[in-house]
Amino acid sequence: MATEIRVPTLGESVSEATVGTWFKKVGDAIKADEPILELETDKVTIEVPAPAAGTLSEIVAQAGETVGLGALLGQIAEGAGAAAAAPAEKMPEPAAAPAAAAPVAQPAAAAAPQAPTSMPPAPAAAKLIAENNLSADQLDGSGKRGQVLKGDVLAAISKGISAPAAAEPAKVQARAPAPAEDAGREERVKMTRLRQTIARRLKDAQNTAAMLTTYNEVDMSAVMSLRSKYKDIFEKKHGVKLGFMGFFTKAVTHALKELPAVNAEIDGTDIIYKNFCHIGVAVGTDKGLVVPIVRDADQMSIAEIEKEIGRLGKAARDGTLSMADMQGGTFTISNGGVYGSLMSSPILNAPQSGILGMHKIQDRPVAIGGQVVIRPMMYLALSYDHRIVDGKEAVTFLVRVKESLEDPERLVLDL
Repeated sequence: MATEIRVPTLGESVSEATVGTWFKKVGDAIKADEPILELETDKVTIEVPAPAAGTLSEIVAQAGETVGLGALLGQIAEGAGAAAAAPAEKMPEPAAAPAAAAPVAQPAAAAAPQAPTSMPPAPAAAKLIAENNLSADQLDGSGKRGQVLKGDVLAAISKGISAPAAAEPAKVQARAPAPAEDAGREERVKMTRLRQTIARRLKDAQNTAAMLTTYNEVDMSAVMSLRSKYKDIFEKKHGVKLGFMGFFTKAVTHALKELPAVNAEIDGTDIIYKNFCHIGVAVGTDKGLVVPIVRDADQMSIAEIEKEIGRLGKAARDGTLSMADMQGGTFTISNGGVYGSLMSSPILNAPQSGILGMHKIQDRPVAIGGQVVIRPMMYLALSYDHRIVDGKEAVTFLVRVKESLEDPERLVLDL
């Protein structure tokens, strides 16, 4: 009896994945719960464990194929002798393949009655759709056979639906042919699902938000002195190194409490204020940028924050982040300084309304008390959605972060 390998639940809002690498080939022995293949989703890479022990008798979904929830990926035959039997059993498979593939095709068949696009919108609705640069595909029709009526369009507009036209050119943009002498030296590689999602989300953020960036600089002398003084004791007690991210995360949560608009998001014509601080920490990996979340960072100590960032960073680099690690962030911190960046303007992580960019610490001459002295300085950049955050709030937010870092005792005393 064969055991089916199917696509597991991928997490909230994730309905499909791309088959990555198969760790086993047909005929290989498999242990129960052993990772046998990799699935790439919009957010993370997931290893699929073997549901049972046996021998991999069939691979249904090849690397690079897109599969939906519950789709059949392969089959495991019972017993060690299944490997030898597998080639003989391969002969009748073409006839049985349609039946095996049925579960994959089933969701599409079930969804067919819900696709009312063959019915054109009512004339009054069509006029409103054109006037507002909308698409009928964006709207749910309430008329017969799903026809879009005028009321459906008005209801969608009142909810703040936006035109998709701005993003369309990127999908159909054609590349000019390369010169003949260069074509042979080019390499074409398909973008991973994660990279496609990063590209789409960043462009959507630019098209949707009224994004603006404000800058400041912070004297890191006090934090560096405190870190140098206590880093050995801190690591011995807590089992984790004392870095800068703990200080920055804590400083950000203090500022967010004072300026809640920076921690809010827009939903149609509503503003949703978050009375909690789930801080996203951007981490660069071989497969692209991911943003795991430090949940309730405002309720954590600097030591707890450093431990959680360490765990998330290791999971990101190992490719073992879960969907729960990636969802629900309210504000993001991006540290380009680890790569040597002196200044940048980060792009919002939609639907969040703020992102803080950290940069390289560099000794620079500054005027203090009428004298020019050399201090370790860092530029800070806050990109924010001007639709919800005013300039005064954005500048005040950066000033509060600066004050906390230049006088870190404020973080310990919760001031």
